[in-house]
Amino acid sequence: MNLNKSPYPRLMIAGTHSGVGKTTITLGLMSALKERGMVVQGYKVGPDYIDPSHHTAVTERPSRNLDTWLMNKDVCLELFDHARDGANIAIIEGVMGLYDGCLDGTECGSSAHVAKITNTPVVLILDARGMSRSAGAIVLGYKNFDKDLKISGVIINRIRSERHYASVKKTIEDTCEIPVLGYLPFEDKITLPERHLGLVPSVEQVFAKSTYNEIGKALSGTVDIDKLISLAGSSGVVPPFQRIIFDGITEKFPLRFAVASDEVFNFYYQDNLDLMEAFGVELTYFSPLYDKYVPSDVNGIYLGGGFPEMYAGMLAANTTMKESMQKAYKKGAVIYGECGGMMYLFERLIDFKGKSHDMCGILKGVTKMENKRQGLGYITVNAVRDNLLSKTGDTFRAHEFHWSSLQSPDDTTYAYTVAKYGDKKSKYDGIHHNRILASYAHVHFATNTELLKNLLRYVASNRG
Repeated sequence: MNLNKSPYPRLMIAGTHSGVGKTTITLGLMSALKERGMVVQGYKVGPDYIDPSHHTAVTERPSRNLDTWLMNKDVCLELFDHARDGANIAIIEGVMGLYDGCLDGTECGSSAHVAKITNTPVVLILDARGMSRSAGAIVLGYKNFDKDLKISGVIINRIRSERHYASVKKTIEDTCEIPVLGYLPFEDKITLPERHLGLVPSVEQVFAKSTYNEIGKALSGTVDIDKLISLAGSSGVVPPFQRIIFDGITEKFPLRFAVASDEVFNFYYQDNLDLMEAFGVELTYFSPLYDKYVPSDVNGIYLGGGFPEMYAGMLAANTTMKESMQKAYKKGAVIYGECGGMMYLFERLIDFKGKSHDMCGILKGVTKMENKRQGLGYITVNAVRDNLLSKTGDTFRAHEFHWSSLQSPDDTTYAYTVAKYGDKKSKYDGIHHNRILASYAHVHFATNTELLKNLLRYVASNRG
């Protein structure tokens, strides 16, 4: 059990639905708190990579993911507590609407579920565009939907005038007995740019720092930051949990992994990287976009997801890096690639405009960007043959989100079948070829640490 009895001030910033401004307000609050000299630890509910990248840019601390569908209650609490060292306040950004999660009719994977297991006060974000008194009905519904969850405050987004705010504030407080803590005015200039997978990651935005500061200043002028800090302080100690992820690691792997990290490849769960280091792995970072060579003397290469389609021309032009990838593989390096990382390993990538770009050519096949999503949501993975992560018959949970399709030879060997929760139809995924596993599935190793141990054991057994 955890023995940390010191308070950990924390807030959950949740929304009535997607697009209400959770991320904008979360980033503004983080910026405002940091301006006050506080050390802020960010978290994101669900399997998101992009929002946490913005948290990290503001707080200068790696943001973490908490997901009660991918992992159980104890694991979520351990990851939550594991990241707190040195922080004096935690801000958790919710996912979708407050009660939305896995499409199984339960609270699994929802912001509400994470708020309850972490005993975190919820601040509900409401988009008041086009409404006034109706806001009270919406908040009352959210308050009464789950009596075990306490909504401690409301922030209103996209307010047009002080008169508009006064009307919305009165109806919510009179009807729901929940304090309205302020608002953010309707301002086009304080929005963050988006593309097909959501927000543009912070690593690509040179202007982002000033944008965060702008949002923070706007929020500080219209939201009661002192009240928010007080609410966070009311949360007390983290609820008890069983430590099963980082504690008790006895198996060590003196391996060296090269991790791709740049504007293209940046979809990594920070806890995955932490776990690799906890198991004794040395991580060294490189850029397939800008560097000429893969780091020397590596046993494994980890290619995370990202946006190879947006930089396909530059990746194709970096021929020395592609040759270096091929040489590292031929010399014995094990390669694990997820989504965008997988796309880089194939022969070609066809972008949204139909232009073909040469990739590494380590795997046979082509990926093509389509005009609609090809995969989105939680998936259950079933191993149909032994591979780098799992054994035949193993099942585990993961997530996918991609706009590309895969055109591979008929004799391609697949590691998995995957299916969306509740869907009887499955499809093949996970290209398994010699010392390579490349898949659309995004895997959080805390879902089951055996997945990571299988990978590291395989790399260790193949080390020259």
